[in-house]
This record gives sequence, structure tokens and C-alpha cells, in this order.
Amino acid sequence: MFGKKLGILPTVVRPAEEMDIKVRPDRVGRYFKKYMDRFVFLEFSPEYMKKAGIAEIMQGVPIPLRKEDLENFKGGEGLQATHIGENMAWVMGIDPHFQYTVKYVEFLNKLFNYKIYEGMMKEGRNAAEAEDYDDAAIHFRAALCMKPDYIHAMYSYARVCREMYMASNNEQKTGRFKAESMEYFELTTETHPRFAQAFYYLGYAYLNMGLYIKAELSWKNYLALSKVSKDKKEIRERLGQIEAPIKIEHGCNEVLRGNNEIGMEILEPYLKTNFKTWWPLSYYLGVAYINLGRQSDAVASFKRVLGMNASHLETMKELVRIYAKDGDKENEQKYAKKIGIIQKELEDRGAHREASEE
Repeated sequence: MFGKKLGILPTVVRPAEEMDIKVRPDRVGRYFKKYMDRFVFLEFSPEYMKKAGIAEIMQGVPIPLRKEDLENFKGGEGLQATHIGENMAWVMGIDPHFQYTVKYVEFLNKLFNYKIYEGMMKEGRNAAEAEDYDDAAIHFRAALCMKPDYIHAMYSYARVCREMYMASNNEQKTGRFKAESMEYFELTTETHPRFAQAFYYLGYAYLNMGLYIKAELSWKNYLALSKVSKDKKEIRERLGQIEAPIKIEHGCNEVLRGNNEIGMEILEPYLKTNFKTWWPLSYYLGVAYINLGRQSDAVASFKRVLGMNASHLETMKELVRIYAKDGDKENEQKYAKKIGIIQKELEDRGAHREASEE
């Protein structure tokens, strides 16, 4: 379910600060930090490090032990290296930025080579199949610490983040995992551009964000690469369903580029269709109208937006500019006051979410 071997080599790699989970910003790590309480940290004895030939790597580096490991570790019975490796995998997966992650990677590579991250993948897949998505994500993140461009870990991590945001009722958590999932699908398609399934899910991620042109490009790549007839039929149907949204997005993009007449000509016909209830259609038409000197049409268009999305700040700001230019103090102050109220509500809501997560 969460990946398969294709033997595809990477062709495009972003800079380490975007690609390597050990250094890139960790937008979802806060949701795994609670698992660090399972571990205490002690150091290997000098005798063991000398015998194992790891003194140069592990001198002064604490190793993670579960509380139930302590008796065996202190009692001289020792622990299997695989057990210590699993503990390290958990710590790296919980926090790839952990102070000793690089040392753990070096230690595990010396003892186990590539088999260690294959083992992490197996643990992650098993957890994903059991719907233990925290466990799965932690193991996939650990595998990415070992090998940031590991195709199976990249794809599987993107998939499990998708499962986590779809199951979440927390707005901020949903947003963070959605962004993480989409970015890792993007990284997978860039680094392994012949891996069809990543394009399949990336298309859905873009569709969910209202990015129809990107969804179309992703799905066309999927159709060119995939051999799964059933899924290809599904994607062809999806592409047919988003033909109009793609054209509308093209129209909006023309307005953004300053091609107001072209954008207006693309967008206006959709006011006579079911898409007239899409507030971005009226917003970008309003922008085109104001840039073309059609102020009354712009005001009508912006008011349509607020009838569908009453708290859209950019629309209110456009109306404030129009009324200020006309010297209509009453309407200027009316919308300026609404902007202030909404901005305060957004700030309070954001502070409440941050406090709740802390």
C-alpha cells in the first residue's frame, strides 16, 4: 500500500535546506514530541565503544533507552544493537533536528548499512497498515534521516501525512500535515520523475487546494507513466470534470499578469454558468474591471464576492481604495471598520490555536 520498488534513480534534487529532513523546517514535528518521554539517555561504556570500533563516532554521544531497557543496560546484560537502532530510529523520527541525529545516522550506517533504513520502512509500512499513523510517520521520517532521497520513504511519508490530515479535526494540524504531504509528493516527483503514483496523489493534493492547472499537469504526467488501467480511467474522468475550473484559473492568472482584457474575456462567460457562485471568479473580474476603468462594474463584482465570502479582506481593501478615491467617507470607513474587526478576530483565533497546541 505504502510504496513499491521500482529501481528509479533520482534525477533532480532540491538544496539540502529544502530536501534533507535533518535540516529542512519541520512543520509537523510538534505532534510527535510527546513520544520523546519514552526515552532516557545514557552513554556507551568506553570498553564497549573500543570493542565495537565506534569510539570515534559515539564518544560523548548519549544513546536513547526506553525506561524498561535500563535494568538490562545497567546490569551488564547489554542490549541487542538492533534494539538500540530501533530506539535511535524513534528519536530521529520524532525529531530529525535532534542534536545527535547525524551521529546516530553515522553509527547505524557503520553497523547495518542500507538494511537499516529498509528495516525502518518495513516497520513504517506495518504501522500504516494497522492505521497507527504516528508510528508510521516516525519510522518514515527516520528512514529519511538515513537517506533523504529514498523514494519509498518519501512517497510513504507523503501518503501517511495525507492520511493524518484527512483524519484530523484540528484546523491547524490539518493545514500543517496537508502542506507536508503536498511538499513531499512534490519532492518525490522532482527527485524520482518516473514514479507514477506520486503524480496521482499530487494531482489530488493540488485539486484539494484549488490549483487546477497544477492538478492537470500532474495528472497528465501520471497518465503518461502509469500502466494501471482502472486508475487511468478515473484520472481521465477527473480531468474532464475540471476543464472549466482550469479555464477559470487561466483567466485569473491573466489578470494577475496584468492582461486584464484577456482575463476578463475568459472569465465573464462563466457568470452565466453554475460557476457564478465561485467568489474568486468575481474577485478577479473586479480587479480586471478596476484596472480597465470600469469602476461601477468593479464595485458590483466586489460586492458579489462579499455576498459569497463575507470576510474576504482583499475585496474589502479594494472597496476601501475605490471609496477613498471617490471621497465617499461613509463607505470607506464602513469597510475599513470591517477589515479591523476581521483582522482582530483572525489574530485572536491564531493566538488561541497556538495556545491550544502548546
